[in-house]
Amino acid sequence: MNEGTVVQTTRKWVEDVVVGYNLCPFAKRELVRGRVRFVVTEADNEESLLQALQAELRRLDNEPDVETTLLIHPDALQDFAAYNEFLDAADGLLAYLDMEGVYQIASFHPNYQFADTNPDDAENYTNRSPFPMLHVLREASLEAAIDNHPDVDGIPQRNIELMNTLGAEKMRDILSSCLKTSEGAEE
Repeated sequence: MNEGTVVQTTRKWVEDVVVGYNLCPFAKRELVRGRVRFVVTEADNEESLLQALQAELRRLDNEPDVETTLLIHPDALQDFAAYNEFLDAADGLLAYLDMEGVYQIASFHPNYQFADTNPDDAENYTNRSPFPMLHVLREASLEAAIDNHPDVDGIPQRNIELMNTLGAEKMRDILSSCLKTSEGAEE
């Protein structure tokens, strides 16, 4: 799958799932303003992914008009357990670069699974995406958005309830449709 198709698929997922179901009440504003960067890396191992992450962190430092980046890595860390372990290295990079408190990394993966859930539980779809990706957020902006939200603590539970109401099969179909729509556009 080429880079344009990966971006188109990811954008469709953000629009249809993240914004469409209001999983993140802060996402729509930045997406509409064009302040979300979609970056596809060719990284195919952890070391090259850390290098891509470092480059993106530096880029965000130099481009304050970009609010957030989705660093999509379709060729690295397809296995969720390996991906989950890698998140410690990503956080370690933030510490090494003295960027803790400046940026935060959220995680999304096609096989995302929360602790104490079964792989097929619907609630896992709150963090399931078409491709493995790291979501790099500006900490100050996130804190401001949280401060202005009436019930930030209720977001996770509301999302879990919504996913459970919609069901795993419907969410699997929605995620699949994001991939199919982009594959059809590629032909």
